[in-house]
Amino acid sequence: MTKVGFNLLAWSAAISEEMLPVAERLKEIGYDGIECFLGVEDKDAYRKFGEEISNLGLDMTCVMVMNPEENPISPSAEVRQKGLDRIKWAIDRANDLNAELICGPMHSAFATFADKAPDEDEYKRSAEVLAKAGEYAAQADIMLAPEAINRFECYLCNTMSQLLHLVEQVDHPNVKSLFDTHHANIEEKNLGEAIRTIEPVLGHVHISENDRGTPGSGHVPWDETFATLSEIDYDGWLTIESFTRDDPDFANSINVWREYNKPWDVAEQGYAFIKQMSEKHGL
Repeated sequence: MTKVGFNLLAWSAAISEEMLPVAERLKEIGYDGIECFLGVEDKDAYRKFGEEISNLGLDMTCVMVMNPEENPISPSAEVRQKGLDRIKWAIDRANDLNAELICGPMHSAFATFADKAPDEDEYKRSAEVLAKAGEYAAQADIMLAPEAINRFECYLCNTMSQLLHLVEQVDHPNVKSLFDTHHANIEEKNLGEAIRTIEPVLGHVHISENDRGTPGSGHVPWDETFATLSEIDYDGWLTIESFTRDDPDFANSINVWREYNKPWDVAEQGYAFIKQMSEKHGL
C-alpha cells in the first residue's frame, strides 16, 4: 500500500517544536507521515523531534540539498569528501528522526553550473560518492533517493533517463531514485514514459503541481501519472511537496516570490486529491 506524506517546507525549513501542531493536524487529515528538510545543525533537535513525531504515530522521510563547497561531482577529491561527509551527516540526522528515506538532488550541488553539458567523469564521480553513502545508509536501514530536478536548478540530472544512468552506476540497493511531477512536467516529454524509465530504481514520489500549488489545480497530467504508477505496482510514498513564502529565507533561496496556495489548502485539498486519484486508478 502506498503511504501519503506532506513536506513541512510549506511552513518551515527548520526542525522545531513549532512544527508539532502542524504534524498533529496533518495526522488528523489522514496523512501517514511527514517529510522534513535536513538543514539545522542542532543534533538534539532531531532526536527530540523524531521522538515526538513517532509518538504521534507518524512516519518520516527527509529531503536534503548539497552546497557548492561539498559538490559530489567536483574534480577536487577534498570537495567530494566533504560531500560524502555531508550525506553521512544527513543519514545520522535521519536516523535520529527515525526516518526511513532521504531524497533530494544529493548527486550534485544545487544551482551550481558549468559552461557545458554534464560529462561521464561527473557521473562517475557522483556515483562513487553515492555508492559510499549507500554503504553508510545501509547500516542505518535508510534509503537514499537522488532526485532529477529542472535545468534551472541543476545540470547533472534533469530527466529520468539521466537519473537512471547515474543510479545504475551507483549499483547499491540503498540508493534508488525520486520522481517529482513538478520537475518532470518541465523536463520530460511524457510523464508516463518517464515513470516507466525510472521504474527499476524508483523509491519515492513527490506529488507537486506545475506551479508548486495544490495538486490537481494545475496542468500536470495526473491521470497519466497515477495510471502509470498503478501499472508498475508502485507501493512507496506519495508525498506532497509544495512551497510558500511562510519561511522567507528558504523561499528566497529557491526563487519562490509569490504565494501559490495557502499551506492548509494544499494539505487538505491535496490529500483528498491523492486519495481520489489513487482510488480511480487502483493505486
